[in-house]
Amino acid sequence: MIVENLIASMAAMTPMNFLLIVLGVIIGLIFGAIPGLSTTMAVALFLPITFAMKMNPSLSILMGLYIGGFSGGLISAILLNIPGTAASLMTCMDGHPMAAQGKAGKALGLGIFSSFLGGGISIIALILIAPLLAKIALQFGSFEYFSLTFFALSIIVTMSSKDVVKGTISGLLGILIAMIGPAPIDTYPRFTFGVLALESGINSTVVLIGIFAIAEIFVMSENAKKEKVEETVTQNYKIKGLGFGFTEYWKEKLNVLRSSVIGILIGILPGIGGALASIISYNTAKKMSKTPEEFGKGCNAGVVASETANNAAIGGAMIPLLALGIPGDAVTGLLLGAFTMKGVQPGPLMFTNDLSTINFIFLAMLIANFIMLIANYFSIPVFIRLLKVPKKILFPVVGFLCVLGVYGLNSSSSDLILMLVFGIVGFFMKKWGLKAQPFIIGILVGYMAEQNFRKAMMYSSGSFAPFFTSYISLAFLIVAFASIIFTIYQAIHKKSIVIEDD
Repeated sequence: MIVENLIASMAAMTPMNFLLIVLGVIIGLIFGAIPGLSTTMAVALFLPITFAMKMNPSLSILMGLYIGGFSGGLISAILLNIPGTAASLMTCMDGHPMAAQGKAGKALGLGIFSSFLGGGISIIALILIAPLLAKIALQFGSFEYFSLTFFALSIIVTMSSKDVVKGTISGLLGILIAMIGPAPIDTYPRFTFGVLALESGINSTVVLIGIFAIAEIFVMSENAKKEKVEETVTQNYKIKGLGFGFTEYWKEKLNVLRSSVIGILIGILPGIGGALASIISYNTAKKMSKTPEEFGKGCNAGVVASETANNAAIGGAMIPLLALGIPGDAVTGLLLGAFTMKGVQPGPLMFTNDLSTINFIFLAMLIANFIMLIANYFSIPVFIRLLKVPKKILFPVVGFLCVLGVYGLNSSSSDLILMLVFGIVGFFMKKWGLKAQPFIIGILVGYMAEQNFRKAMMYSSGSFAPFFTSYISLAFLIVAFASIIFTIYQAIHKKSIVIEDD
């Protein structure tokens, strides 16, 4: 029945609609790859244009932008150690070390193919079980959401196993930054010190670009004498296919399936998004690995886990949108606006009243996913050449794009100042050996955790009992505390071994 409906919807896939999907994917890739530009921005820019289009053409370009944008973030994450999107944060952990080892082609290939598989599996899940999985999300209240975000924050400790203290400090600093601006619920401004620009909070994109891009430019400026050495490392790329063999990738089959499931389930939860899916998936892959010490040094499994999960969140986020009319992330929120403008109301009735539209969305997403793979594949040589550009040329260009992207967020000079401030913060964090990833996780998840904690306390009249009486909430808390205790135990055990050896 499902296959028949998809075949029937092929009639609506005109050459123009197909070209719009291709255009959307390419533009999405560009927006995802350039730090400061995002999938949300791409969809927001093109949304007014789609109002003048009919339903299917508008869906074609929007689906292309959505899928292309999520995949594009891996490009700058791997080549420049700058996540193009928040969802590609964990890709930096192993993707960039691989590029530094002369394996940029392989890292890009792994990321691209994993994006394709994660997206494809999630779209199939969307097609098959959208109504069923959407019901699970209805069981998540503030207690469950807080426990989920607390679990995500616990990853700050587990990913800092080499230096738990520094990793925890970095994460706590991130949480502190997340608290600047309006408080959850009552929206009272906090930690603004009378600065008007801080009253609305600090945009996480500004922080991302400052910590990763601007800080990296500062570091490269300081280490300008190493330019010749680095250029010799990046000259020896031999690209064949996607940079890896079938046998090598087959070893990651369980990682792909597990990361896809994590991405889909996280994507279903409204307001969570691909960044958290990527973080949890990466951490899970590291814990399940027989060689966890290889993570962060250029490990295949790290790139696969991150990119599979963040793209699997695409299909996951579409499930509550189509089945319940609840957007799963910022982009699906914009898509909800597009549907409303066309007189279509997403929700259970859409599967009966607008089945042809549903089927066209499924088909457009499947086609966009294949086009994303092809477009990325043929772009690998172009991306690789970026590494052959001298840093003294490349980084000023990156800096200009960062300024352009940040200013484009709100047309605010305050954002540019904040970007520079966080660039300086990131520079000194590198100097002092503080990892950027825990800091960013604290910012991305900290506010969400506080918001749901305060809601939960209001609902329970100050009682902590519901956190433990809800099976879902309790499960997340147990896993979080177990991870923290195990990581601290490992760190103490390793130190005791070193002392004994001395």
